[in-house]
Amino acid sequence: MSKLNILIFMVDQLNGTLFPDGPAEWLHAPNLKKLASKSTRFKNAYTASPLCAPGRAAFMSGLLPSRSRVYDNAAEFESDIPTYAHHLRRAGYQTCLSGKMHFVGPDQMHGFEERLTTDIYPADFGWTPDYRKPGERIEWWYHNMGSVTGAGVAEISNQMEYDDEVAYNATRKVYDLARGNDDRPWCLTVSFTHPHDPYVARKKYWDLYEDCEHLLPEVPAMNYDDHDAHSQRIFDANDWRNFDIKEDQIKRARRAYFANISYLDDKIGEVMEALETTRQEAIILFVSDHGDMLGERGLWFKMSFFEGSSRVPLMIASPEMEAGLIEAPVSNLDVTPTLCDLAGVSMEAIAPWVQGETLVPLGQGGERTAPVAMEYAAEASYAPMVSLRYGPWKYNRCALDPDQLFNLETDPHELTNLADVLEHKGTLDQLRAKSEARWDLDMFDAQVRESQARRWVVYEALRNGEYFPWDYQPLQKASERYMRNHMNLDGLEDSQRFPRGE
Repeated sequence: MSKLNILIFMVDQLNGTLFPDGPAEWLHAPNLKKLASKSTRFKNAYTASPLCAPGRAAFMSGLLPSRSRVYDNAAEFESDIPTYAHHLRRAGYQTCLSGKMHFVGPDQMHGFEERLTTDIYPADFGWTPDYRKPGERIEWWYHNMGSVTGAGVAEISNQMEYDDEVAYNATRKVYDLARGNDDRPWCLTVSFTHPHDPYVARKKYWDLYEDCEHLLPEVPAMNYDDHDAHSQRIFDANDWRNFDIKEDQIKRARRAYFANISYLDDKIGEVMEALETTRQEAIILFVSDHGDMLGERGLWFKMSFFEGSSRVPLMIASPEMEAGLIEAPVSNLDVTPTLCDLAGVSMEAIAPWVQGETLVPLGQGGERTAPVAMEYAAEASYAPMVSLRYGPWKYNRCALDPDQLFNLETDPHELTNLADVLEHKGTLDQLRAKSEARWDLDMFDAQVRESQARRWVVYEALRNGEYFPWDYQPLQKASERYMRNHMNLDGLEDSQRFPRGE
C-alpha cells in the first residue's frame, strides 16, 4: 500500500481553551472548522513546555526539555536527536519546512530535506536566561507589556510579512508537489508565527470582532500579592510595573489576537485550496507550540502551566482515525510517534527513549490513562518547574515554591489550590510520588545551570571578532527555475503543468 502524504500546520501561541471541540463557534475560522469536522480533535492537549523552542523541539522529537536539553529559547537542538522529519525521510519521504521552528544552533534542518524560508527568531545563544542572576531583566529581548498597550490595527508588520511569505512558499510547494516530478510521498510542515503577540491585526480581520462578546477575560486581573510565586516572577519578567493596563487596551489586545486567528485561517485556507485543486490526498495535522494567557488573572503570553498557556489545539484528519472529540489528556510529545504510526514508519531503534506515544489508538476507540508531563526551565523561572496532568488533576512542583494541585473538572480556571486541603492528601501524595519518580529536580537544576553557563561563554566569545551567523539562508537555484538554455522548452512546459496536457 502506498504511503499517504502528510501536511502539518503549526501555529504559535494559540490558546487551546479556544478549541474545546475545534474552533469555538464565535471564532471566524471557516477553514479550521472545515478541517475540524473531519478530524480527531483532542480537547485536552498540552505542550511539553510553554515556550516556543522547547515546545517545538518536543513536538518534533517526542522528548521533554530535560531529555532534549532544549530548555529555553536559546538552547541548542542537537543534531543527533531524531525528529519526525528524520524518521519519515529515512523511510523514503521527501520532507520540507516552510516557516518557523525556532531551531537554535548550526543545524537548521533537523531532518528536513528542504527549507523554504528563514526563521523569524535568532539561531544563536543570545536569548539565554541565567539562573545565577535571579530577577534580572534582559531588556532587549524579554517580553514586556508593550504588546498589550500597543495593540491595534496595521496592514503590515514584521510577523505579517513573515507569515505571508510562509503561506506563499507553502502554496507554491503544494503546486510543485502535484507535478509529480518526485514519486516519493511527501511531508510538508507549514509553521506560522501568528497569533503570537504583538497583538496587531489587519483591519479586514479586526472588523470581524467588532461586536465580539469575548473581549474581556473570564478571570479579571488580580493584585500582585494574590498571585502564586511563579506568576509573580512572570509579572516581574514582563516589566508590569512600568505599564498601566487599561480595560480598553485589554479589549484591543484580545480583539487583535482573535483577528489573527482569522488571518491564520485564511493562510491555511490558501494552502488547503492548493491541495484540493491539485487533487492530492494527505493526512493533515494542526497544532500549536503553546498557548497565551490573554489577560486571564492579569497574565499574558506563556511561561505558565495554567491552562491558557499550556493547553494547545490538536486536530488530526486521517483515514486511520475517526473524526470526533477525545477528552483524554495528551501531549505534543505524542506527535512524532503518531506521525510515524500513520506513515507505517518504525521508531524501534530509538523507541526506549521517546517520551510520547502514538495517538492513533485514541482515534480508533482506545483509551489512555498515562499522565501528561510538562516542564519549564526558562525566563521567569529561577529553578526548573514540572507538572503532571492526570485525569482531572494537575499537579505542579518546583523546589522554590509550594506545591499546586488543581481539579480541572470542578475548577477549570485553577483558582483553588488543593495541595494543603486534607481531603485531597491522598491525591497529592500519589501525584507527588509519580512526579518524584519521573524527575530529580536537583539534577535537573544542575543541568540547566551548566547549559546556561556554557552558552553564555560561547555566545560572548563568538561575538568578539568576526561573526558567522547560524541563521538559515534560503537558497534559490535561479539557474534551475523557469526556462534556462540547458532545458528543453517543450518538455519543461509539460513537466511544469498540472494537470498535464494532451
